[in-house]
Amino acid sequence: MILLSACNLGVGVSLTNNGSAISSGDSLSLIDSRHLSPVVSSPIKPGIDQMKLFIDSIKGKRIAVVSNQSSFVDRIHLVDTLLALKINVVKVFCPEHGFRGDLDAGEKVTNSLDAKTGLPLVSLYGSNKKPSPAQLKDIDIVIFDIQDVGVRFYTFLSTLHYVMEACAENQKKLLVLDRPNPNAHYIDGPILEPACSSFVGLHPVPIVYGMTIGEYANMINGEGWLKEKIKCDLAVIPCKNYSHNIEYVLPIAPSPNLRTSRAISLYPSLCLFEATTVSVGRGTDQPFEIYGHPKFPSTSFSFIPEVKAGAKKPLHQGLKCNGFSLSLGDDVRTNEINLDYLINARDILIDSFVFIDQDVFFNNLAGTPSLKEQLYKGWSAAQIRETWKPGLDEFKLIRKKYLLYN
Repeated sequence: MILLSACNLGVGVSLTNNGSAISSGDSLSLIDSRHLSPVVSSPIKPGIDQMKLFIDSIKGKRIAVVSNQSSFVDRIHLVDTLLALKINVVKVFCPEHGFRGDLDAGEKVTNSLDAKTGLPLVSLYGSNKKPSPAQLKDIDIVIFDIQDVGVRFYTFLSTLHYVMEACAENQKKLLVLDRPNPNAHYIDGPILEPACSSFVGLHPVPIVYGMTIGEYANMINGEGWLKEKIKCDLAVIPCKNYSHNIEYVLPIAPSPNLRTSRAISLYPSLCLFEATTVSVGRGTDQPFEIYGHPKFPSTSFSFIPEVKAGAKKPLHQGLKCNGFSLSLGDDVRTNEINLDYLINARDILIDSFVFIDQDVFFNNLAGTPSLKEQLYKGWSAAQIRETWKPGLDEFKLIRKKYLLYN
């Protein structure tokens, strides 16, 4: 029998693997452990690690949990902990990549039953992005606990928005368990324009917004971004011993292709390639740490995308991509979006091959049609960045109202 202590939650509970618990603990094995960021000793306590602050308020209530494979502390899943404490968990809502975080980007997440707990797993990705009144009818409180990476087009923010909206419309309380943001130490990128609103960006914020998901939830409420400016009955359980400038290493990969701290740091810069013909290494062992293209000239680095877990149909599958590796060196953390990668690829491909082949998607990722236009006009990184400054200055004033940490 494996015994996992949860005494650090302040509730004195233990979980074992001989019953219905440890349901989603299996998810840890679905992401290659070689790619997980190392677990480091840290005084930081995420919201889930302070259960004593909210456990009494959820006893006797019917609970829905919005979670995935990242909803862990000390390798114990939130759902398992709540069940062991005899909390009435009624169902689990699942975002993009599914409950266990093993589905491809954009892959359909279906409704199902959890094999070990029997709990209904309700998809919030695809045609049902927002909990329906029927799905919330038997619920008193919704608990949201998902690891964010602090980037506007990471779709868990949109899931948060629609959960908040559904809770507001159906008079349900929402409890957000806050988590550190590994990209919270800077703010950068163009502000999303209304015409570019989509599931990869719903709000007028920059690509990198420098807030935890709990702070962001407060901002959604405070700025009236929900439909008809309705307000969600929201409570945020904050992190302890945390500030935005602390370097935080995630213990669990937040999604299938963000497997290392370096990939998470590079994600704001490289994800814009997803709307182009340039590969970011999906289907390799270094997604979001490399980029390349079959039409790039021969370089000292190349890779061949193949079908892998988290990449069932990788771009340029089976083709040799000449390119560039960004996985070397000691400096993992970045302090700005690096436009040089896009500009480099543009300069290589512009006269010989289509570069941006998904115009609408690119504009939605960027949050503005201006970036595509600037790239094709040959603007430099400095010229592009200069156009971001007014929007960033205005956003910083809005952001400041909702900060929970220094």
